[in-house]
Amino acid sequence: MNRSFAFVNRRRFLGGSLAVGLGAAAFGKVRGAFAEALSRTPRLTEGPFYPPKLPLDTDNDLLVINDAITPAVGDVAHLTGRILSASGEPILNATVEIWQCDNKGVYIAQGSSGGRNDPNFQGFGRFITGTTGEYYFRTIKPVPYTGRTPHIHVKVKKGGKELLTTQLFINGHPQNRADGVFAGLRDPLDRELVLVDFIPLKDSKIGELTARFDVVVGATPADADHPK
Repeated sequence: MNRSFAFVNRRRFLGGSLAVGLGAAAFGKVRGAFAEALSRTPRLTEGPFYPPKLPLDTDNDLLVINDAITPAVGDVAHLTGRILSASGEPILNATVEIWQCDNKGVYIAQGSSGGRNDPNFQGFGRFITGTTGEYYFRTIKPVPYTGRTPHIHVKVKKGGKELLTTQLFINGHPQNRADGVFAGLRDPLDRELVLVDFIPLKDSKIGELTARFDVVVGATPADADHPK
């Protein structure tokens, strides 16, 4: 099957209104015919900044730490997506982790960095998927730092097994081309699979953004729970 054709169908099905309207049941009905169209999300380096010690607050809202009143600085982004097996099954009870630098380009793994960091940015979050495989994070739109284009790290685990570590990038960002990690993806399809549009949230009075990143891992239905 033509790889570009598979990609087009995957993006239209997973990212479009049809996927939202049909829900998880649709995947069970079309799985056999649609399986080839699900290109697996490419693996990318974990990098040096996965927290060596996890913060006390690891929920899915990275803008507020515990009961703090002051939120993190940055463009608010609502990141959503689904975790799917290669055959299109939504994966239940997958742990999705994200981590990224703050609006000043500092990771929590780097500590306070002489006070340069944003003390109100959680920097790391987790979410457990339900029957539809959906996840959700409230975070900031990623920013660049020296040597790297804006990106968010994503790790997917299940039952103590790491299924995938990857990164997502801002679609159309001018620094993508010079980024060593992104440039390491030689296949144009693989590059497309990790590019994400950050779109203004309708009627938001504070300029919030929405972004969707569907992740297809190498797990099969035998490896992961899924709705019957």
